[in-house]
Amino acid sequence: MPALSPVLAHIDAQLDTSLQRLFELLRIRSISTDPAYAGDCRKAAEWLAADLGSIGFDATVRATPGHPMVVAHHAGPAADAPHVLIYGHYDVQPVDPIELWTNDPFDPALREDREGRKVITGRGSSDDKGQLMLFVEACRAFKAVHGALPCRITMLFEGEEESGSPSLKPFLDANAAELRADFALVCDSDMWDRETPSICTSLRGLVGEEVRIRAADRDLHSGMYGSAAANPVRILARILAAVHDDSGRVTIPGFYDGVEETPSQVLQAWQTLGQTAESFLGPIGLSVPAGEAGRSVLEMVWARPTAEFNGIIGGYTGAGFKTVIASEASAKVSFRLVHQQDPAAIREAFRAFVRERIPADCSVEFHPHGGSPAIQLSYDSPFISQAQDALSEEWGKRAVLVGSGGSIPIVGDFQKLLGMESLLVGFALSDDRIHSPNEKYDLNSFHKGQRSWARILHALAGRA
Repeated sequence: MPALSPVLAHIDAQLDTSLQRLFELLRIRSISTDPAYAGDCRKAAEWLAADLGSIGFDATVRATPGHPMVVAHHAGPAADAPHVLIYGHYDVQPVDPIELWTNDPFDPALREDREGRKVITGRGSSDDKGQLMLFVEACRAFKAVHGALPCRITMLFEGEEESGSPSLKPFLDANAAELRADFALVCDSDMWDRETPSICTSLRGLVGEEVRIRAADRDLHSGMYGSAAANPVRILARILAAVHDDSGRVTIPGFYDGVEETPSQVLQAWQTLGQTAESFLGPIGLSVPAGEAGRSVLEMVWARPTAEFNGIIGGYTGAGFKTVIASEASAKVSFRLVHQQDPAAIREAFRAFVRERIPADCSVEFHPHGGSPAIQLSYDSPFISQAQDALSEEWGKRAVLVGSGGSIPIVGDFQKLLGMESLLVGFALSDDRIHSPNEKYDLNSFHKGQRSWARILHALAGRA
């Protein structure tokens, strides 16, 4: 097995060069949700394929009905070497509201934050371009030092993760034989804190739904029609307000079907992490938990389901004032799922909940935006143990096993469609402002993340 120390030394020596490569990728405006940026998404895919090709991968850009996939293969030191599938996504979130950005979101730079730490700024720096490039740079270092990789490696980078991954399942189905490996490595998660790495062992599922309520056939003068005509904004607000009771529980019938209580020993382990409502909410300017009463914040975000309203549109929202009763109003709603909750059942239960509350002379329509079940990985997986050891060597602290409030549908797809477990290790921080203005990625995460993946690949290659 190739020696590790010179690989780590190479990563250290080439940090500035690897940073410039990341900047090139960050400058590409690969916003997957906006059709205007379809060309930029293809450009990002082509950039990645070319970069992987430069270090010996057989890399191709694969067309899909949406944005393209990047698939790359590299042989290992032997035909029986472990085979890993590495996953990331090159698409990014929209930058709105642009006026809240301190710098151009697509003009990345290395800057100092308020505490004097060096950070990489720009959209996608943390989610997920900065993270996926850690894999690439770790492989680049092995190739530069030893001319070979420690494992057989397949890379899959998609361009629709931020828009629900509509092309992903069909692509996995059509290319299952090519993509199947011993296990998958996913770098789209966080560290526990700035000094403590973590391995994510559970992910909440997700249901996205858009609801649109229509009333009159045009916008109405609120003086001439007020109180007589149905107001979609009022109807929508009343429905959304009814989704939760005063204790924070979701009131949709059947919502908690399949939800289990978290084992007491797991709750006790989470308590040792020292997270409180104040420490969790304080950095974002809050202090009082808004979820189910009587549960810790970690249980709320790791092990309990949620219903959240992500956007509401209706009526006049421009400058000044306009006395109008809108003809329609809409909301975007997301549900995070746990345990055995059925995404299809949750979607239908929500739709029934809304329909029951629509006046007879109004109408409602729904638009789905993706859905995936929750994932629970095995705590006794040998891959987790080996990754913990490797991360401990790099960071000097034992990696903690955590849950995630977020959803990474690809992990479930790997499990269901390809029969593979996934190892989720990420180096983002809770203050990276992903999906928000002024996204950043700590330089230390970018540097030690490369070293960490080199260590993990080296450890996995040595499996008996």
